[in-house]
Amino acid sequence: MTQKLTAEVLIPDLTPAERARMERVESVLPAIRAAAQEADALGAFPKGHVKLLADAGLLGLVVPEEFGGLGGGLRDLAATTYALGTVCGSTALAYFFHCSASSRGMLPLAAIDAGLYTDDEVPVVRQFAEKVLRRMGAESLMLANFASEAVKASNANVLISTTATATEGGWLLNGEKSFGCLSGTADYYLVTARREDVPGIDGLGLFLVARESVGVRPRAPWQGLGMRASDNHGLVLEDCFVPADEALAIPGGFTRATQMSRGSWVGNQVAIAAIYAGIARGVWEYALGRTMAAKFADTGKPIASSPMHQVLIGNGEASLGEAHLWLRRQIDLEASEPPILPKDEVVASWKLAKGAICEHAFSVATDALKMCGTSGALMDNVLGRSLRDTAMGLVQAFPAERGKLDLAKVIVDREGWAGLTTRDAMADAKPEKVEAAAR
Repeated sequence: MTQKLTAEVLIPDLTPAERARMERVESVLPAIRAAAQEADALGAFPKGHVKLLADAGLLGLVVPEEFGGLGGGLRDLAATTYALGTVCGSTALAYFFHCSASSRGMLPLAAIDAGLYTDDEVPVVRQFAEKVLRRMGAESLMLANFASEAVKASNANVLISTTATATEGGWLLNGEKSFGCLSGTADYYLVTARREDVPGIDGLGLFLVARESVGVRPRAPWQGLGMRASDNHGLVLEDCFVPADEALAIPGGFTRATQMSRGSWVGNQVAIAAIYAGIARGVWEYALGRTMAAKFADTGKPIASSPMHQVLIGNGEASLGEAHLWLRRQIDLEASEPPILPKDEVVASWKLAKGAICEHAFSVATDALKMCGTSGALMDNVLGRSLRDTAMGLVQAFPAERGKLDLAKVIVDREGWAGLTTRDAMADAKPEKVEAAAR
């Protein structure tokens, strides 16, 4: 009988090609599990993980085969982050931020096919997009995707203040990125910045910054509650030079590419939520195993047989099941061919799904803690890491309350939301322009 893979808990109907890719994932799980405790204690992404993932071909998981990748899609990515999450949430998050860079290659190529660029623009866009994909696939380099900043906008997930100023042979970047994994570890940082000479969201561009470039450095070490081993320090950019051929800075070039995403503004965000469901699965299996193995001294029965534990087991199973249901539904909405729903409905579903998945995952971790009692409540074991890591899901990207509010505004006020925006875009945009950008 074929062994059931960890990924099949989430996606039981893997195709033969998907299963072959998930076998690669399964092969790295023991080493990642073994490193998780020390990595969390040190607050650093294990140095050996980059080679481990590269040797397994997983840095090119979602890169087309023509660029040296494995040719996987969103189902592969979500299944992989889920499986990694069962053994180390930090590694899963860092790996997601690497893989998310692929959208900066795939979406522009899709936009070319859709005729969204002029004949003059196509060669520039294609050169940048294919460079991103080849570095991830054929060259097995690790990329880190940096968009988020500390400043916020009321109707967008990310407000871009980092600037790109034209200079001889390229661009000078200045700004600070507050969130994004693999600071100081990735071979290249993929930075979103706004051209100073182009107003509004059309000024947003993408820039490949080599890790050793002059003028770029990680911020102060991040002392996060959870996901501590993801090197999530952010970036500081001070007159950092990026050559022209390492940038996609055509006015409107990036925003046109985002129109090709079926789900949220660049797609693949559901794979972040899969991490938290995976963490919940991992800690739940740990708690069940622990309480089934421990016996009452007087009866010899498993501690899990007590009425209190059985209530917790029922609660945990229900929460874990609901997290899986929300997750599978969203993956289907974003990956099925032909599409099940139009994009605006898919995005609306994501606004609810993200919060529901993460809150259910946190509930599972809480029930696991209660099941294992005081003796299990340690900072550095599976319970301690999982409780802290799932807590990060409550706030990462947006809390459940923000998602519900966004959805309510769409239903009641027909108000759209945006993935990325800039200060001048929000100051000048008319409501209909903002809604168009959100779609």
